[in-house]
Amino acid sequence: MDFSLTLVAELLLLGSFTGFLAGLLGVGGGMLLVPFLTLIISHRDVPADLAVKMAIATSMATILFTSLSSVRAHHRHGAVRWPIVRAMAPGILVGGLLAGAGMFAVVKGQWLAVMFCLFVSFSATQMLRGRKPKPQRQMPGWQGQAAAGTTVGFASGLVGAGGAFISVPFMTWCNVPIHNAVATSAALGFPIALANTLGYVVSGWSLPSALPGSFGYLYVPALAVIAVVSMLMAPLGAKAAHAMDVGKLKRIFAVLLYGLAAYMLWKALAQ
Repeated sequence: MDFSLTLVAELLLLGSFTGFLAGLLGVGGGMLLVPFLTLIISHRDVPADLAVKMAIATSMATILFTSLSSVRAHHRHGAVRWPIVRAMAPGILVGGLLAGAGMFAVVKGQWLAVMFCLFVSFSATQMLRGRKPKPQRQMPGWQGQAAAGTTVGFASGLVGAGGAFISVPFMTWCNVPIHNAVATSAALGFPIALANTLGYVVSGWSLPSALPGSFGYLYVPALAVIAVVSMLMAPLGAKAAHAMDVGKLKRIFAVLLYGLAAYMLWKALAQ
């Protein structure tokens, strides 16, 4: 592949936006990475179904880097609920491996897009409704949190997102303040990305190289460029998150989720 200066510039810009969003909203940036990487890869004569999967896998792999940068900034503000991270992480690892190493290879890209649309639409609706949870509701015990983690890890692996579209609404529903939910979601991004990336490598091990620099479902050149710049931008997003009011943060999060759902539905119908 001709790794031109134009392509590098596009990836740098994309990485800047996704890194900022990772810090601001605790997301991995998949709402931008997946569509744009799909576009970039598709224009290089890669079949549409494979291009979607490569974009999802590469998007998820970048979260290994953005989550570390983002969570460090949130931790300095004391916003990460580490007991929740410890309780949900085992389930996340199980769910991520099941998705990345199992379902991802056999499910068509069209159905991945439909599932993504349903998940994020539900999450956005819950955010915009603004219904206050019952005061007595709290996070479930470690078994319940582990089960929730399995769901988050599995769903994230199928759509290439960091899991915030499920974990943030779930935590706020359990009376975790939104800033803590966003920060904790950022911390959960690393085990999500680790489990699913390992799964993508396993399931894509025997695939022929779709592009120079690709490794199974991973497109390594794009991963390298986006990871570096997004790690630099994530702390700025985290700083902005702690300077914003709760209501505005929820509305921004919901609007982004709806936009992502609309794109994924269009992608599914186009296929």
